[in-house]
Formats: sequence, structure tokens, C-alpha cells
Amino acid sequence: MPTKKNKPTFEDSVSRLEALIEAMEKGDTPLADLVAKFEEGSKLLKHCQAQLKEAELKIDQTNLKNEKTKSLNEYGQD
Repeated sequence: MPTKKNKPTFEDSVSRLEALIEAMEKGDTPLADLVAKFEEGSKLLKHCQAQLKEAELKIDQTNLKNEKTKSLNEYGQD
């Protein structure tokens, strides 16, 4: 996993999560490795959730700007 300075993309994080889940589901991973994979997966999940929340916020802000612009344009046409 990249360092904090070089955080993985959302897509990279999801791919790594999928790989971790697949490895854990095989059933042949030692317990210590399972715990390590679980911890890594938890961190990746939090990272993905934060990225999704940030994207949602940007979309909401863009929609709000577009609505304000549309309202101003409609008001100016009266």
C-alpha cells in the first residue's frame, strides 16, 4: 500500500480490497495473516469511504452552483 504522501486511488483501493477478500476466503491463510489482511482491509475501506464522501460533496456543491446559476439566469429573463 502506498505511503500517506502517495495515497492510492479509489480504484486501486477497491482492487486491493477485492484481492484481500479473495485471499481471506480461500481458507488456507494463517490466522496472523488473516488479522493483518483484515486490518489492511479496514484501512482501505475507511479510505474508500472518505473518497466517496468527498466525491459526493463535490457533486452536491456543483449541483448547488448549477441551480444558483440557473435561478439567476431565469430571474434575469423576467
